[in-house]
Amino acid sequence: MTFKVSPGPKLDINKANTHILPPFTLIEPGSLKELLEVKAKYGEKAAILAGGTDLLVKMKLRILEPEYVISLKKVRSELSGIRREGDEIVIGAATLLRDIELNDSIMRLAPALFDAVIVMGGVQIRNMGTIGGNLGNASPAADTAPPLLVHSASVKLLSTSGERIVPLEEFFTGPGRTVMRPDEIIYEVRLKALGKGCGSAFMKIARTAFDLAKISAAAMICVEDGVIKEAKVAVGSAAPTPVRARSAEDALVGKAPTPETFLEAGKAARNDISPIDDVRSTAWYRRRVIAPLLHDVLQKALGRIGV
Repeated sequence: MTFKVSPGPKLDINKANTHILPPFTLIEPGSLKELLEVKAKYGEKAAILAGGTDLLVKMKLRILEPEYVISLKKVRSELSGIRREGDEIVIGAATLLRDIELNDSIMRLAPALFDAVIVMGGVQIRNMGTIGGNLGNASPAADTAPPLLVHSASVKLLSTSGERIVPLEEFFTGPGRTVMRPDEIIYEVRLKALGKGCGSAFMKIARTAFDLAKISAAAMICVEDGVIKEAKVAVGSAAPTPVRARSAEDALVGKAPTPETFLEAGKAARNDISPIDDVRSTAWYRRRVIAPLLHDVLQKALGRIGV
């Protein structure tokens, strides 16, 4: 079903938010097949509307002015849900952040993602926003990205040409940019569940509780016989994309899980980030705070494995 939405003429407002949407044609596919066909037909001219918490803001600011907006309203059931498949947790792209927050498997087996979701705006936002939208928006400050990176996540992309699975580390190419082709949609997100002796956590520093992160960090560690056997660390809001902090990981593996080890890993993470000055913070502050932030995240992850 197609609707023409024309609230007024196209305005050159120098990116000021007038709270007025630019003209567009709204399309509501009735099935996943129809959704893929519409996306293939209109490509870069079309934007996907799931929760709209990012898209509508960008449209009001004229950062995005799509000719077509494709609503997922009638196909949400085909793109939503959380399930276990072996050692993976599979989350449909249109799954609400609120549903992730309330899911027992996420709390137990991917606690870093739970930590991230519960600090993403208020309940109203989490009842609208989706995990696919948060990743597809490709903000360096995307809260779900660092936890998903430490849980070895990948995204399944669909188009009329077929499907492909992309590791999340390869998904982001820059601020607001991904490897997705114009005809593709995010279908689901797959992440590794925690194994025995492992814990994960996420924290962020922001100006207010509802704000985007000045900097964020997630960690997953596995401890055996008093030694860190495996470690994954990721940082957000400190580079053009969310990044793995491999220097920090190298500083952790083979070491005892002590506060001193965690602080040294935090200092090592400075080698993995390239922060900038922007409206939320400064590069100097981000470099300064990464060490204590990562120390606290690692302590939290450690506490979740009872060590």
